[in-house]
Amino acid sequence: MVRLPLTPEEVERGQRLGALLRLARGERSMLDTALAARVSPETLRKIETGRVATPAFPTIAAIADVLGLSLDAVWTEISRPEGGVGPVESRHYARERLAS
Repeated sequence: MVRLPLTPEEVERGQRLGALLRLARGERSMLDTALAARVSPETLRKIETGRVATPAFPTIAAIADVLGLSLDAVWTEISRPEGGVGPVESRHYARERLAS
């Protein structure tokens, strides 16, 4: 099966997802997080770096659960309009949004 190239929007959404997960992981090790979510550390690394822009839903659900993120919060953050404030631009603001 041939995979279609990702759109620029999908690539950007994947980068926002990776930034969000890195922020939420904080000081927790990538290995501990991956093992708790039952995904490989390599998979988590690829998602966090944006190399896997469209990870499978169960993978994201498992990682979000381990990090204490609701899927609604994840979707809201990665679907924000281009140029909106996100974890890369304002970590403090993003933490407040994720906590609510």
